[in-house]
Amino acid sequence: MDDKRVSVDIDSAGVATVTMTRGTQHNALDGPMIAALLASAEQLHRDSRVRAVVLRGDGESFCAGLDVKHFLQNPDNIEDLLVRAPGEVANLAQRVSYDWHRLPVPVIAAITGNCFGGGLQIALGADIRVAAPDARLSIMEVRWGLVPDMGITQSISKVVGIDVAKELTFTGRILSGSEAKDLHLITHAVDDPHAYAQQLAHDIASRPPKAVRAAKRLFNEAWTADPAIGLAMETDLQRDLLVDLGSR
Repeated sequence: MDDKRVSVDIDSAGVATVTMTRGTQHNALDGPMIAALLASAEQLHRDSRVRAVVLRGDGESFCAGLDVKHFLQNPDNIEDLLVRAPGEVANLAQRVSYDWHRLPVPVIAAITGNCFGGGLQIALGADIRVAAPDARLSIMEVRWGLVPDMGITQSISKVVGIDVAKELTFTGRILSGSEAKDLHLITHAVDDPHAYAQQLAHDIASRPPKAVRAAKRLFNEAWTADPAIGLAMETDLQRDLLVDLGSR
């Protein structure tokens, strides 16, 4: 087992590949894994070389959700996850998903095998989700008598209707990648999600980085905003980009 839990590799095109490396446990989320994911997102946020990110899991699965055994053995860690740092809108558990949303560059989740509970919420924090047709996805928390609480309120509403979100949450049923595509929970269902995600990330990385970052900010902040706010933001961002073009 890799004690780091997460590896980060940035290639010459500016594509960062973030790999959860606890593959023998299907990349289940224990305390060190959560800390490593937060540190990876923070590292990439500071690195101006990065133009796109691919988020994946080593081994058979993307992420099987919380490592229940770990947290039962370390109950104090559960309360730690629910604490918000000063000035933060999200607690530590929520930031495992929400920090990918806040990253200024596009994030693509490449999903294979199991993608359950917290694992699915991490994937929902990405901008684009690519899954194998036989991947297994579930909002599984109801099976443990819990609600999903890792940022899902800020992510799932952007991809499915409230009726679909409620059904999947109430039942905890497992979807194939193909069914998840039909429900728009994922973006693409392909045989090799990692290869597809890498190709897409490199395509994005070849575009003007300031425009891509501005586009992500525009959709993140204006998607559900008042029309006046969204329209004004289009103008403001475009004006900044035009000034930048004119100065070249």
